[in-house]
Amino acid sequence: MISARQVSKHFGRLSALDALTLDIARTRITAIVGPNGAGKTTFVKTILGLTRTYSGSIEFDGARVDDDGKYRSRIGYMPQMARFPENLTAAELFAMLRDLRHADTPIDEDLISEFRLSTELRKPLRTLSGGTRQKVNAVMAFLFKPDLFILDEPTAGLDPIASGILKDKIRSERSAGKTFILTSHIISELEELAEDVAFLHEGRVGFSGPVSELIRTTRQETLEQAIAQMMKRGVAA
Repeated sequence: MISARQVSKHFGRLSALDALTLDIARTRITAIVGPNGAGKTTFVKTILGLTRTYSGSIEFDGARVDDDGKYRSRIGYMPQMARFPENLTAAELFAMLRDLRHADTPIDEDLISEFRLSTELRKPLRTLSGGTRQKVNAVMAFLFKPDLFILDEPTAGLDPIASGILKDKIRSERSAGKTFILTSHIISELEELAEDVAFLHEGRVGFSGPVSELIRTTRQETLEQAIAQMMKRGVAA
C-alpha cells in the first residue's frame, strides 16, 4: 500500500530522513518505532503530504503522493494532539467535515455508544476533558471509512476501558481488510496490536518485518525488549 524509496528530508543541517526505504503492507498493522528524533513523525507527515520538499519517492497504491492529493481522502489520521475549533461542538465538527468532503458518511454510532460520547457531542469542544477529546479524535479518524489509518499515540489520555474499546475497533477494522500504521511509546500496546514493525534510527530503517522476526533476530522475549536491544545497538541498515 505504501512504498517509500530512498526518501531523504532535511531541516537545515538536520537530516530527519536519510535515504529511507520502507514498504507498508496492505491489510496489516505496522508499528513505526525508534528513539526520539529517529524520523517517525517526519515519515508519517510525509505520507500525509504535510511535509514537502524531500528527495526520493513515496507511493500510495502505485501513485506518487506528491502528484495528487486525492489519495488523502482514503486515509484516517489520528494525531497525538488534535487541534479543534474550540467554539464548535463535536457534532458540529463532524457535520463540518462531512460538508467539506461533500460526503454523507454516517457517524460510527456504535463507537460513539461504546465511548459513551452521545451527551458529550453537544458540548463545546473547549469544555471537554483530554480523554473525551481523544475519543472525539478517534471517531474523526474512522469517520469516512478510510482504507489506511495512521494513528499517532492513539490511546494517549484514554482510560483502560476506552483504550480497550479503541484496540478492539482497530482489530475489527483490520479483520475487515483495513491497513494501519501505529506509533506509540507504549510498547506493550504495540505488542498487542502490531503484526509488522519498522524500527527507525537516525532517519533510516534498521529493521522492517514481522514482530516475531524482530524478537527472534534480537534473541529477546518481548517486543519491548527487542526494541530496547535495537536502540542499544544504535544500528541502521
